[in-house]
This record gives sequence, C-alpha cells and structure tokens, in this order.
Amino acid sequence: MKPLDPRLLKYARGAAAYMGTTVVTGVLTTALILAQVLLIAHIVGPAVTGTPAGPPWLIPALVGVLALRVLVVVVQEALAHRAATKAVADLRGQIIDHTVAEGPRGVTAGQSAEAVTLATRGLDDLAPYFVRYLPQLVLAAVLTPCTLLVLWLQDHTSGYLILAAIPMIPVFMWLVGTLTASYSETRLAQMDRLGAQLLDLLAGLATLKALGRERGPGARVKELSDAYAATTMQTLRVAFLSGAILEFIASLSVALVAVTVGMRLVFGGVDLVTALAAIMLAPEVLMPLRQVGTHFHASTNGIAAANAAFEILERPLPAPGTQEAPSLVSSMIVFDGVSVRPEGRGIEAPSNLSASIPPGELSVLVGPTGSGKSTTALLLLGLLQPDEGTVTIDGVDLTEIDPTSFHSHTTWVPQRPAIVPGTVLENVGATEVTEELLVAARAADFLGVVESLPCGWQTTLGHGGVGLSVGQRQRLALTRALFSPSPLVVLDEPTAHLDSASESVIVAAARSLVDNGSTVVVIAHRPAMIAAADHVIEIAARSLEAAP
Repeated sequence: MKPLDPRLLKYARGAAAYMGTTVVTGVLTTALILAQVLLIAHIVGPAVTGTPAGPPWLIPALVGVLALRVLVVVVQEALAHRAATKAVADLRGQIIDHTVAEGPRGVTAGQSAEAVTLATRGLDDLAPYFVRYLPQLVLAAVLTPCTLLVLWLQDHTSGYLILAAIPMIPVFMWLVGTLTASYSETRLAQMDRLGAQLLDLLAGLATLKALGRERGPGARVKELSDAYAATTMQTLRVAFLSGAILEFIASLSVALVAVTVGMRLVFGGVDLVTALAAIMLAPEVLMPLRQVGTHFHASTNGIAAANAAFEILERPLPAPGTQEAPSLVSSMIVFDGVSVRPEGRGIEAPSNLSASIPPGELSVLVGPTGSGKSTTALLLLGLLQPDEGTVTIDGVDLTEIDPTSFHSHTTWVPQRPAIVPGTVLENVGATEVTEELLVAARAADFLGVVESLPCGWQTTLGHGGVGLSVGQRQRLALTRALFSPSPLVVLDEPTAHLDSASESVIVAAARSLVDNGSTVVVIAHRPAMIAAADHVIEIAARSLEAAP
C-alpha cells in the first residue's frame, strides 16, 4: 500500500498541483516553527536568568511569525478542501465516463454496483486523505529532519534521544497499517454489496409493492448494513490503537528529553536558552509523525477507495471507430452471423443472427423471452459489440463508425426511459408548447395525460419520472421521439404497459415515424404491432452446453 499512489496524480488532475503547493506550505511551516521556537527561547531565557535581553525586534518578530503560521494553515486548509473536491469530482466523472464507454457488457459483468458506489459515497474517503493525511505526510518528510537537525545542533544529547525514538514510529505504523488496510478493503466491499442490494431493491420496488412483498428484502438490507457498520467500527478501533501507540512512544521520548535537559540544567551542563529550545523542539520533531499516525485511517480508507477507482479506470475499452456515419435515411443495416455470449449465462443470445433492416420501413424483432431481442437492439445502437459476426451500415462495420456521429442520428426508447427531474416540457426536449409538440403528444396518446396533470406541461417530475405511471412515462418518451425524430428510431416494447386501446395509438405513432422517413425498429410481443410491421426478424438463442 503506497501512501501516495502515482496513479492518483495521473487520474486526478488537481492532485499534482496540490502536492506542489503542499510542499511549499510544508517548507514554510517548518521555517516558521523553527523561527518561533528559537525566538521564544531567546526572549524567555534572558528574562528568567536576568541576563541582558536580546534585540528589541525579537517580540515583534515572534508576533509576525505566529501570524504567518496562522495564515499558512488557513491557506493550506483552503487549498486542501478545494483539491479534494476537484480530485474526487475528476475521479467520479472518469468512472462514470469509463463505465458508460464499457457499455452494457460491463453492467452484465456485475460491475455497475461498484461504479455506482464509487461515484456516490465510496470516494468520499479521499477528502480526509487530501485534507489531513497528505499535508502531514509532507510535513513529516520536511519538518522532522529539519527540526531534528536544529535540535541536534542545539543539544547533541536531546538529538540522539529523539533519533533513537523515531525509527520505532514507522515500524509500529507499518504493523498497524497492514491490519488497517485489510479492514478498509473489507469495508469498501461491504459498501459495494450494500449498494448493489439497494439498487436491486429500488429497481424492483414497484413489482414488490404490487405483490405485497416490499418489506421482505428489509431484513437482508439490515443484515448488510449491520455488517458494514461492524467493519467500520473495526477499522476505527485499529485506527485508535495506532494513534494510542504513537502517542505513547512520542510522549515517552519527549519526557526523556525533558528529564535529561532538566537534570543537566540543574547541574550546569546546559544554559537555559538551549534547554528551552531543546524542550520545545523535541515535540515538534515528533509532531508530524504523530499526526500521520492519527490520520492514518484516512489514508487507508482513501487509498482503498482510490485503488477500486483505478481498477475500473484501467479496464481496457474497445477502440472507438473514426469514420463518419453513413446516411441512415438510405442505408441498409445488415446483421451477418451475429452472436453474443452473455457472461455467466451459458447461452448465445442472439445466436447466429443474419438479417437486414431496410431504410425507411418498420421492422419488428420477435422471439421468446431471453432470446436476445434487447441485446440485438443494443448491437444495432452500437452500445454492444458482438462476440461473432458483424453489424454493417451501408457496408461499413458499425465498430469502425464514430459513436458520436452515429448516435446523433439515432433515438432509443427503452422500457425504462430516462426521465430527469424537471418539467414535462423539459423532458420532451422542448422550450415552449408548439403545434408540432401537440401533434407529437396527440400521436403518442400523451396529450390527455398532460391535460390531467396539475400544471400541464409545467408539471415537475421527480427522478425517473416520479409523478407518472410506467405507461405514461413510456408515452412521454415516445412523444419525445415523435417531436424530434431521428433517421433511426429503436423502440423497446413500447406497448408493454398499455391497454389495447392505447396500443393501437402507439402502432399508429410508429407508422407515422416511418411515413416521415425514419427507419423504425421495434421489439414487440403483441400481435397488433407485429401485424403492422413491414419486416419481422426472428431472434433465437442457443444453449452453449448443448452445442457440439
């Protein structure tokens, strides 16, 4: 476990600049502490012994040094908080971007819960790492040798005593740190499990409520939360233990210095100014190391979170295409021997799919549940790459096409459409109510829903479309597709949550998209949508265990 992982400077752009400023403030702090100690010794010593006082500027200089120390601490704290915020934000953004770039294959591999945990609560442990631990680590590297050298120059005996105590501190830190690291990793794993359980529960909450089983998973969530709390307490227990050990060693060392200096002062072996300087410098030599031990648990938790983030960021990504997307208005889309093997399922779904999707027509994907219809849609949208075969558009492999160029010409309406907190008008992609918007809403059978809402188009929706039923959310997404149609529109079960009367409206809406020149691909089970299709594509799966 490295106290400062070089990958942190690579991925968190604000960390490198912050380390530079931390070194500068650490050097300034060291110089000010040494100046403060020597000034106090030269002011107090003559005053106690009755010898001639030093120059009159000593007291104003001491006041100035104290003021500068306060200023440096304030600057260091402000920079640390800003750097921590920026570093955590950078890592969160990169984790989200990387996970999105991996596509659904990463999600099916069970990696989405880990990414969600790190993008929300998990990386918060980096804040105390930046704010507390790193500054003390720099001070330990700069302040400890400098103050030890000055102490040794002032009083050789005190210098040797502290020098003998210093090696014991890193040894105990290493012993305790090895145990703390394992607890920190366990704590993060428990957080991942708890996050995954909560995500699954929230995703299926509507179904559980419909079946009257919404309280059932509560026991499992409580079990995971208790395990997470227990692991956190174990980590804190070890952290407090490490702090107590370091405090004991440091206090014992400072006490030895004080006793030896006091005895020599009594027998005239050292003058008062030197004695005061030695007694004040001894704790300053050990203070950075003591603070490093105190904040060591912040280091282990932060490094554990950072390592988990680096594991995600270092997973290889498929190389994106660079070619401009062909015109989807007139391009034929061809699946040639396409197969996908979902991880851990032991099947190919779809298996050896060969089909063509003509431009400007309505094509319907049919097949039994689990045959790979939604996977085929993801292949068509370039969000997933096949394990075998190719998907081409006008003869160009989809993997060679620039994703941004291609997605700017596509519209996807999934079973759970993305609806962000905001007004209904904002979620359909409009700034004002126009005739075109009303036509689209009427075609999607959504206009009556809007008129029934308390504020109409200005009604505010919650995250995921809270305020609308599942079917109404799908009609909102269809309205969005009709309002700003793309050359390629992919609809995933648009009639799944609708009655037969609404189903006919959705079928008519899909036909209107085709009439406006779009290529429409629909995943469907219901006969009405299948009957309206220009082309029906059968999707089939194959068990790999039964394969010869």
